[in-house]
Order: sequence, then C-alpha cells, then structure tokens
Amino acid sequence: MDIRLLVLDIDDTIAGKSNTVSDGVKQAIKLAQSQGIRVALATGRMYYSARRFHKLIASDLPIVAYNGAWIQCPLTGVRHHHFPVASDIASQLFDYFQQPDWLNQLEIHCYIDDRLYVQEITAKTEIYRQRSGIEPVLVEDLRSILKQETTKILAIGEPNYIGKLLSNLQQIYPREKLYLTQSTPIYFEATHPQASKGFGVRFLAEELLQIESHQVMAIGDNFNDLEMLEYAGLSIAMGNAPEQVKQVSQWVAADVENDGVAMAINKFLLD
Repeated sequence: MDIRLLVLDIDDTIAGKSNTVSDGVKQAIKLAQSQGIRVALATGRMYYSARRFHKLIASDLPIVAYNGAWIQCPLTGVRHHHFPVASDIASQLFDYFQQPDWLNQLEIHCYIDDRLYVQEITAKTEIYRQRSGIEPVLVEDLRSILKQETTKILAIGEPNYIGKLLSNLQQIYPREKLYLTQSTPIYFEATHPQASKGFGVRFLAEELLQIESHQVMAIGDNFNDLEMLEYAGLSIAMGNAPEQVKQVSQWVAADVENDGVAMAINKFLLD
C-alpha cells in the first residue's frame, strides 16, 4: 500500500495511563517518518493540550484538535479552520442540561478561544486538568459567556447517563445541525456540524498534501474516531476500542498499554 499519511488519535491510542508516548511508539513513528510518511494528530483534546504530543512525535503537520473543530499548525501558527458552535444552539444545550434528569448528573466544560471554562472544580475536573495540563477558568455562570465563539461543549458523567444523553440529543439535533459524539465512556462532546476528525483528515490529505484517501492510514480507539477511520484507506482500531469501532476498521491492534500503534506501524508501514 502506498501510505503517505499516518494520522493518530492521542488518548488511549498513543497515550495511555502514563499520559505520554512510549519509547516503542516514538521509535516506530520515527521509522515511518524516515520512509517519507507524514504523521499527524487528530484528537478531541484542546489545541494547546495537544501541542506537547505534536512535539513528542516530531510532526510537521497541523493538529486536528477538538474533533476537527480547530485545525492549526504549531510550527507556523497558522490556524486553517475554526468551526464554533452556533450561540443559539449552545444556549439550547445548556437549557437541556438544566432539566431535572440531568441537572445533578453532568459536569459541563465550555471551550472558548482554546481556554477551558467551568463553574466549579470537581474531582472529575481535577483529573481532566492534570491529564490535559490545562488550568480551568472559573466563571459563575457558563451561560454568560456563550455569546463568544464556543469551540466545544463537553459533558462529563457516568457511562449510563452519557450514553442516554447522546442518544436523546441525536434525536433532537441531526448531523447537519450539530456533531455529537463520545470520546470516552464518560465524555459527551458537542461541536459544529462541519467538525469531525474525518473532515480534518480529509483536509490534511487532499488540500495540504494533495493525496487521496487510499494513501492515508488512521489509528483510533473511540466513537469520535469513526469518521476518520471510515475515510482512511487503511483503518486500525486499538484493542481497547468499543466493538463498533473495531467493526469499521480493517485491523485491530493491541491496546495502548501494549504499544498497539507500534505494532500497526511495524506490520503495515515498515519495510
């Protein structure tokens, strides 16, 4: 296969419990790059939070951040795309979160201008802060800032609530109105309908590199990776991925703690 671009998710794909990239994965990526294969990141993380990983893997391409809602290159500073959620839809989501069924079950994060805004620092927010390296900005009422361009809205809750929330809101907002997904069992994410990792990877391949989808290999582990896995000519799911993600992929690697990315690179990309 003539793979020219390798696109990697971050969390639970190249970074597991250690919150960094293992030596084995870094070495495999370096070997792929030495063969002329370009390597990029596509993540649900904030752009700022993803830059550390961009440096760790020595990528020279823009980061597809916020599930494709923000695409920017750390080397040039050029922001190629930004798709904020419409302010009226953001307000509707907050109205929905205020209903009795959800009010005490969800913690809400709001992302504006690559900064994280919250109403309180909870235990889950503290875990998020430590993993992302982001210092949250406390505001009394998140609704008061929604007139600004909101890149992403994240709801954190127990898996049974997040699954129900996703299902309910997908019935209210079709794909052309809002992109709704899960990046982990406890993270519900809402972004502009044009935003997805699939869009971001297509932009990198076809507009920046002038290559075709069959020349792209993508590796991911969760539902927010589905569209990029469907786009890529060679799609790899991590061993820790949900069954639905594995089913759309052409091959399943080991899990993140066993360097599944290195395994996939060695199998498909290295001579």
